[in-house]
Amino acid sequence: MSKIAIIYHSTYGHTKLQAEAVLRGAQSVPNSTAQLYTAEDAAARLDELDGADAIIFGCPTYMGSMSAGMKTFIEVAAKKWFTRAWKDKVAGAFTNSTSFSGDKLNTLFGLVINAMQHGMIYVGLGIMPSSNRPEEMNQNTGPGPDAHNRVGAFMGPMAASFQVKPPDAPCKGDLETAEMYGRRVAEITLQFARGRSASSIDR
Repeated sequence: MSKIAIIYHSTYGHTKLQAEAVLRGAQSVPNSTAQLYTAEDAAARLDELDGADAIIFGCPTYMGSMSAGMKTFIEVAAKKWFTRAWKDKVAGAFTNSTSFSGDKLNTLFGLVINAMQHGMIYVGLGIMPSSNRPEEMNQNTGPGPDAHNRVGAFMGPMAASFQVKPPDAPCKGDLETAEMYGRRVAEITLQFARGRSASSIDR
């Protein structure tokens, strides 16, 4: 059995919907459990995260970088950096912004670097752009709202909500991409957990 923690910050609710999709994906994997934490809850219950096999971080992109709420959590969690409590845990990340780009890559870089600082093992998205609608890559407008990985990210799920209020945004394809990512991280985490268990038996 593997345990996955999903920590997110969301101001308007778009990234919360994305986090819930990641949760659904992680929970769909047999022998995996997953729990959702807001960044504020996670900061207050920091020691609980030591028992997780994987931690997935998610936040909106504001002004080309991660949101202040997630940055605050990362700084609170620095005490785990000193003890190496999260070393060799699996990690993942996702983000949302109001446009196709919004410099979301910079936010994911920040979240990945945070995971690397802790000595974690990062998992990327693992699917091609518009993977379920490949024909839409041949039109000037690009992939539509039902396409998986319509933004063409590889580091982690990127959602684009524009000026549309939740629950009408993020779109179906972006949320399904997030769900696929949660499933991927859970599957890989389970492989690591089984490998570690077998290794301890061998010793």
